[in-house]
Amino acid sequence: MPHAEVRVDLAAIRDNVAELAVRAAPAQVMAVVKGDAYGHGLVPSARAAQAGGAAWLGTATLAEALALRAAGVGGRVMAWLSAPGERWADALAADVDVSASAPWVVAEIAAAARETGRTARLHLKADTGMGRSGSPLADWPTLVDDALKARAEGLVEVVGLWSHLACADEPGHAANAQQLAAFRDAAALAESRGVRPEVRHLANSAATLTMRDAHFDLVRPGLATYGLSPVPQQAAPGDVGLRPAMSVRARLALVKRVPAGHGVSYGHLYVTDRESTLGLVPLGYADGVPRHASGGSAGPGAPVLIGGVTRRIAGRVCMDQFVVDLRDDDARAGDEVVLFGDAAAGEPTAQDWADACGTISYEIVARFAPRLPRVYVNGEL
Repeated sequence: MPHAEVRVDLAAIRDNVAELAVRAAPAQVMAVVKGDAYGHGLVPSARAAQAGGAAWLGTATLAEALALRAAGVGGRVMAWLSAPGERWADALAADVDVSASAPWVVAEIAAAARETGRTARLHLKADTGMGRSGSPLADWPTLVDDALKARAEGLVEVVGLWSHLACADEPGHAANAQQLAAFRDAAALAESRGVRPEVRHLANSAATLTMRDAHFDLVRPGLATYGLSPVPQQAAPGDVGLRPAMSVRARLALVKRVPAGHGVSYGHLYVTDRESTLGLVPLGYADGVPRHASGGSAGPGAPVLIGGVTRRIAGRVCMDQFVVDLRDDDARAGDEVVLFGDAAAGEPTAQDWADACGTISYEIVARFAPRLPRVYVNGEL
């Protein structure tokens, strides 16, 4: 048995996507599988999402999209993050939808289309207020016109118009209505010039759950695909019909009794206040456990479940291990440790860890390293 593992419930991913598809209908669902499917495993997660009804898969990088194709994953796949000199010819050969936020991207994609003799399926992205990728609205007419010129040469087909919301996880934020209006205006301009998009898409996980007027033709849930809430201040996963797909589990590597006043881990951030039992967990920041999960005088560490009791990390998280103060609990080497999983099973959650570390659940699940084996359960979909 491995000393630790990331366990992924593929049926949960499937069922989460099915739930999101019901909520989004008649819009289609693009399950976002970037970042190794938020740490859940790119190919198995993609197939589970498709089994749940995802008509599209979304990746950030072209390398991720090509990895899906190399594994035999079919269906519509879109990749959206690029830099000059991207492998556009490979993208077209693999039947991957691509995106452009600037005229130079259209020019490179058109050149690859000319070289390969394949027409590119192109999505044009507008920056409606995120300030990240996407064409500034002042430059949007130029981007649209360049794409239409490439279409006139038979090099591209403009199949999508899209943007990304900055504050959808704050449903009452004024930026949401502003971005929605800006996106409608950008789409109207493109359509007035002759673009006939197959899909317009704006909604991420939070907007899929809370902004029905942002659904358009396609929604792009990422975090929600994996059963975590993008609006934890408003709803837990179970409140919106989702269940977490990932749990991280380990086995105690050592259990020992120490006296009161015993320092624990680097810098003695934590010192025992009484005679106590310490449990060593063989996971650390090289595996993806945040160093901010450490616990000591400044505050409690992240929670773990051992023997049915929730305890907190004691002392600093190290590269490969951390310590838990078990007090007087009956424990021995080999006992299971659940870092996080499903609240319905009485386990700490990724959101609990995010709260303890001052971050978001996206980062918690996505950071666990490849050296931890992924164990897939309920894979017969």
